[in-house]
Amino acid sequence: MSQDATVSPRWNATTKLFVGFVMLGMAAFLIYRFSNLIPPLLMIFIITYLLHPLTAALARSLHLPWKAAVNLVYLLIFATLIGLLTWGGVGLAGQVQSLINSIQGIIRDLPRYISELSTQVFVIGPFQLDMRTFDFNDLNRQLLSITQSLLSRMGGLVGALAGSAANTLGWTFFILVVSYFIMSESGGLQGNLLKIEIPGYEEDVRRLGNELSRIWNAFLRGQIIIFTLSLTIYSILLPALGVRYALGIAFMAGLAKFLPYIGPAITWLVMALVTFFQPVKPFDLQPLTYMLIVVITTFIIDNWIIDSLITPRIMARALKVHPGAILVAAIIAANLLGLLGVVIAAPFLATFLLLGRYVMRKMFDLEPWPEKEEPPPPPSMRELIKNTLQSFKLRFVKNRPLQDIKQEKPNEQQSQ
Repeated sequence: MSQDATVSPRWNATTKLFVGFVMLGMAAFLIYRFSNLIPPLLMIFIITYLLHPLTAALARSLHLPWKAAVNLVYLLIFATLIGLLTWGGVGLAGQVQSLINSIQGIIRDLPRYISELSTQVFVIGPFQLDMRTFDFNDLNRQLLSITQSLLSRMGGLVGALAGSAANTLGWTFFILVVSYFIMSESGGLQGNLLKIEIPGYEEDVRRLGNELSRIWNAFLRGQIIIFTLSLTIYSILLPALGVRYALGIAFMAGLAKFLPYIGPAITWLVMALVTFFQPVKPFDLQPLTYMLIVVITTFIIDNWIIDSLITPRIMARALKVHPGAILVAAIIAANLLGLLGVVIAAPFLATFLLLGRYVMRKMFDLEPWPEKEEPPPPPSMRELIKNTLQSFKLRFVKNRPLQDIKQEKPNEQQSQ
């Protein structure tokens, strides 16, 4: 006997609308109820996304199975994490907390320092700066009005840093374990990390995935490289200049690269306060002289080397987003996600603009993917080093005397 096939009844427009609103309400409730899980889930996505190309390259080069390559990568990560915690993690946390305590004490005593400063005379080489000619009364009153609020906020920050160390370690372990399982079950395909299937929109989902992949590649990998370079440069430079809390300030300078304008300004302000008020200064320099030497040196390195030479070669092919817009996005994301929001503010804004552009074009019945030139992939570390060395060479040749270059040309022709 033949049995009629059972056909599922179709939903009418009212049912679809009702179910859609119910699902939207449930999603909003879950996001509100478990909002504290959003930053760890974002970190899981970011880590798996960044480690996937590295794991795939390792599996190809060593001819390893996918799960064996994943195991090797995560073993190296756990070993590196334990080594960093053993070697510098405790010292870094201690320096950051001591730095905050020091800034807190400086702010508390700032009115007294200004009163003492108004009676001093500074001599910088042939120049003489007489502070007695300036009126500091208005500045002193304004500082007294804002000191209490700053002290209370810094006190809360110190308590949060001291009390969240174990919590941070626990969440780090959770993030790495979950990302390990996601990575190992992806089978080596990046598309398996996050699967979204919408009937009829497979091509749109694929194009959105490609665009989002390019955005997060350009910003995250580029910013991680810039953060590492800034941290390394300042970790070497500041101890050489005799600056206290050098490791904590270097960590702050690396994080400042994620926040345009305000981040570097806060770092230079903290550096100026620490160097001016630290009790022991190299070569018995005067406080103002020592502060100017440190701030000007770091300003030159930060702007002429990192921002003008290194950053453009890393982020040159990234999606163009205005720094002012990134700053606004960082403030909003910081209120939503804390420190992680500041870190991912740039790709978060670029993702929002991409999705907003797609929705607007669909609403006006326009093609969501207008034909345009395909942007090249973000530069690799090898390209970065090569471009940086070429830039140094071009600047060196450009600044050399013309006679030296002319003398080299006959020598080159004779050798040929």
